[in-house]
Amino acid sequence: MTASKVLVVDDVPVNVKLLADILAMKGYEVVTASSGPQALALLPTEKPDLVLLDVMMPGMSGYEVCAAIRADPAHAMLPVVLVTALDPGKERIKGLEAGADDFLSKPVSQAELLARVRSLLRIKNLYDQVQRQSAELAEWNRQLEERVAKGVRELESLGRLKRFFSPQLAELIVAGGADDPLKSHRREITVVFLDLRGFTAFTETAEPEEVMGVLAEYHAAMGRLILQYEGTLERFSGDGMMVFFNDPVPIAEPALRAVEMARAMQQEVDVLSAAWKKRGYDLTMGIGVAQGFATIGGIGFPGRIDYGAIGTVTNLAARLCGEAAGGEILMSRRVVGALDGRLSAEPAGELMLKGFQRPVPTFRVVIG
Repeated sequence: MTASKVLVVDDVPVNVKLLADILAMKGYEVVTASSGPQALALLPTEKPDLVLLDVMMPGMSGYEVCAAIRADPAHAMLPVVLVTALDPGKERIKGLEAGADDFLSKPVSQAELLARVRSLLRIKNLYDQVQRQSAELAEWNRQLEERVAKGVRELESLGRLKRFFSPQLAELIVAGGADDPLKSHRREITVVFLDLRGFTAFTETAEPEEVMGVLAEYHAAMGRLILQYEGTLERFSGDGMMVFFNDPVPIAEPALRAVEMARAMQQEVDVLSAAWKKRGYDLTMGIGVAQGFATIGGIGFPGRIDYGAIGTVTNLAARLCGEAAGGEILMSRRVVGALDGRLSAEPAGELMLKGFQRPVPTFRVVIG
């Protein structure tokens, strides 16, 4: 523990030495000054814990020095003991008005000096401890406010990100475990496009409430599988959905993950379709899967930014979906190559697709 520091102020060298020797013998660190101005100049640098201040000094009296100390808010609680050879009864009022904490009469009694110093330093130490604790509490409050504000920002970001990504992936992005997905970048992705067959005819004859009910069931079932397979939902519009894999976080075997999800989706829609038929709705689903490079990032304007992918691969997946029959999954040659025989596929012929100048070799996933 650091020794307490006492500033002894007296214009008589003998008095200074006497007080300094007594205090040093008891382990206190002592700093001395021979005048009031010198004492005031030492306060900012030496930072004493207590001042022993002679009253009768030329130029600037102990009362004036004490008043100057109290005028500085930084030293408002610095203990000051006035040392005087004058009548203590008469001088006490002047000392109290100047801001003194205690008084010693000359000649100074060693026992009284040490007792008063110990008492005042104990109070000063308690005050310093309270100040430290107050500063620590203020810092903790500041840190807590920062954490709360950061947590609110993260929750808001997490809510927005969950529109596109699985909860696990959204949390990873917020925690800094993934690059900013809205920053434009290029990456190879596997795209899955799906929509319902017979949906347009259904909407022309069904009531709006019936349409919304079917869409709610369909979106809920597809949404569960997108989350399960940790796909990225780029968008959905009515019965159409576009999901891709390998962004914003690269994953192993995105084509395999995409096709497995597509198969699970067809199986789920088979169950939904049976229930819809009982209600008079003839609805099935077609899926297209393609793999290729795309430019991915934020699309929109300030106040409304969406996450999207642009490239031939997204158009190819949409066109394959449009050609797929109900219950069918059509894939591009690149997807079949990436699967490397781990899922059964068969040629579906070369298709002339809108937006493509040449016939596109197409393959069908064997389900079951």
